[in-house]
Amino acid sequence: MGAPGPLDPCLEIVERPSLAGGRRIRVVQVLATGTNGGAQEHLYGLVTRMDRERYDVSVVSLSPGSAVRKLQRAGIPVLVIDEPDDAIAVGALAAHLSEVRADVVHNHMFRAETVGTRAAIALGEIGHRRPYVVSTVHSSRIRSEADRQHLRDLTPHMDQLIAVSRAIEHKLVDEERVHAPVRLVYNGVDLERYDHQEACCTLPEEYGMEEGSQIVGVVARLEPEKGHPTLLEAWPQVLREVPDAYLLIVGEGSRRETLEAQARDLRIAHRVVFTGRRDDVPAVTAALDVAVLPSYREAQGLSILEAMALSRPVVASDVGGIPEMITDGVTGLLVPPHDADALARAITRLLRDHPFADTIARAAHDMVHDRFCIELMVSAIQTVYDEGAAAVRPSEVVAAAG
Repeated sequence: MGAPGPLDPCLEIVERPSLAGGRRIRVVQVLATGTNGGAQEHLYGLVTRMDRERYDVSVVSLSPGSAVRKLQRAGIPVLVIDEPDDAIAVGALAAHLSEVRADVVHNHMFRAETVGTRAAIALGEIGHRRPYVVSTVHSSRIRSEADRQHLRDLTPHMDQLIAVSRAIEHKLVDEERVHAPVRLVYNGVDLERYDHQEACCTLPEEYGMEEGSQIVGVVARLEPEKGHPTLLEAWPQVLREVPDAYLLIVGEGSRRETLEAQARDLRIAHRVVFTGRRDDVPAVTAALDVAVLPSYREAQGLSILEAMALSRPVVASDVGGIPEMITDGVTGLLVPPHDADALARAITRLLRDHPFADTIARAAHDMVHDRFCIELMVSAIQTVYDEGAAAVRPSEVVAAAG
């Protein structure tokens, strides 16, 4: 018999410390906002895939929204603390952490980092056991100096920072958040779900598109950093080369009216569809001929990973964590941000050269399977929780053998 093939890292079993008395590790996830976004998708993928026999996981959201409802439908306990005053929110969260005897508090996004960390500090100050504090940095946003100083002051009280890309690691250094250990954990994709995803076949009739037309799509919040204006600026050039193409803009946000006005001014509104929020984004993505992410800044770009997992050819901006996922000309096409001409050329190339588009789509699919499966992400974060439980419950967490 020949030597066994290489093990699939997504299927590797990690030996974990035993828990004396069988009490699960209590993890409270703190989410800054309950609306849709990449951080919310990350959190949903994490909590729905965690080992529920080992971890008792719940969520606190600092506002209501569709992401909260999605978590609740999945059976995840969610407490909403809808309090705009940070001091009051800190008190409410501290009381909740004490009540559930949290071992780990895991913060997601800026306000959760500040409120969650302050709540943990408050527990220690009144003599309660302080939970292990983890913060995942999801955003590449450049914050005000006051906000940066607030994070610098709080970071020494955090036990572990998680960066979702090397670009975010560099951002943490630039922000001088050097007084807590940083671990790189890429966002992951549920490959089992995406490998069996059927394409949405009703888009033409839903939006009045001509049958047989090619569809280019962007899945992103309609916010300034996502680069929609550059994509709209590029679209007339694409239509000159591929006149039957449609642009599908999927998502909601504060810039919708402005973007719709831009499409009218460019006289391309008849070939641009604003879908708003969709609950079937994977099926919509699977129906795209080309997936685009024209961001001006990006921590990682989960929607691009999902498109690659669906074997869709991708064009994206060469910013932030995106080039950590895409090798230009091999697993996708990278273009400079704000460059409408380069973006139009890349989209047109993929729409006209189908063999090339298929080749890079297959390579992207294989790369995601090798490096970005959700099992790797969940396993790495569960290891952080094990370390946290060992720190706050040393007599109850017994190191794994070996």
